[in-house]
Amino acid sequence: MESTSPPAGCEIARLPDDLLSATLARTAPRDACRAATVSPAFRAAADADVVWSSFLPLDLPPLADGELPADMLSKKQLFMRLSDPGSPVLLADGLTSMWLDRATGAKCYMLSARKLGIAWGDTPQYWRWIPITVSRFSEAAELQYVWWLEIRGNIDSKMLSQHTTYSAYTVFRVADGRRGLHFPCLETSVSLEGSSSRSTRRVCLDNGHDGANTWPSMRGDIPQDALFPRERGDGWMEVEVGEFRSSEGDDGEVSIRLKETSVAKSGLVVLGIEIRPKV
Repeated sequence: MESTSPPAGCEIARLPDDLLSATLARTAPRDACRAATVSPAFRAAADADVVWSSFLPLDLPPLADGELPADMLSKKQLFMRLSDPGSPVLLADGLTSMWLDRATGAKCYMLSARKLGIAWGDTPQYWRWIPITVSRFSEAAELQYVWWLEIRGNIDSKMLSQHTTYSAYTVFRVADGRRGLHFPCLETSVSLEGSSSRSTRRVCLDNGHDGANTWPSMRGDIPQDALFPRERGDGWMEVEVGEFRSSEGDDGEVSIRLKETSVAKSGLVVLGIEIRPKV
């Protein structure tokens, strides 16, 4: 005999909201957002503070005054504010910005040009500091003329999210009349203090030949593994300079380095170094 009982429907939606929320808190931000579209019951559970508290880092670094609105009402609103890549929050030093990766909740950073160690960066005949209005930072470093191009950045590994593979990117643009940025390639490295691993790259900062002092005999001799920049949505360029793994218990600095010393160079505008989870 056929059963006359009604169809079961979505049994999981009959669970108490707090149990649904506890379950969603064990997923990821993207999963919680998807769950909120299933039904009103799921939406209420997915928007609960207990869910979004689990996605927020327990160790947010100190922020600059006024970076978060005083009327922030919920943990979800806080997460959405901190994960807005178009408006990262400034840290208390005013030289570092931070945001959360919206898919995973991992912390991302940009070290401003002022936060970096730029060889001869305070010598006006080699570098000058120019005001900018399209970034959370107020200035960038513009290369006037050097042979010895070396840029270093450092970040404490404790500021990063654990169990995350990060990539480091130089964020920059090139000026008209730039020279020496296409070849030879810059040698880059990323290393974690106390670790034997070291990631290296060979990168070009210009996609085309860039002036008379790119030696004719060297044109076309760019290594096959060289990386070239791509344009970002904010109008700047970026190129990956290395990667590293942030693991539980890591204690030390991540060091990022770019260097080239064989030809004269000019026309590079450095915004900073960005550190975000590897895609």
